[in-house]
Amino acid sequence: MNLLCAQNLCKGQTLYHKDRRNADGTAQRWKVTSVKTWKTRPDCVRVKLQNGLRNFGTIDETQLDILLVTDPTK
Repeated sequence: MNLLCAQNLCKGQTLYHKDRRNADGTAQRWKVTSVKTWKTRPDCVRVKLQNGLRNFGTIDETQLDILLVTDPTK
């Protein structure tokens, strides 16, 4: 995923992890909970994610390559 794609994410959108798999072989699904951008730093983005009930995570512009918009196992 690139920076422009990350800036245009919507709350509730599903992203797929590039490497991690579930027990059945499908890619892990992460739900976008919020996207933060800055006017003074247009090359920065912070995306907060949720996986399951209790797993939360945050990625920034340096880690965008681990998530995909489409399911890589299909």
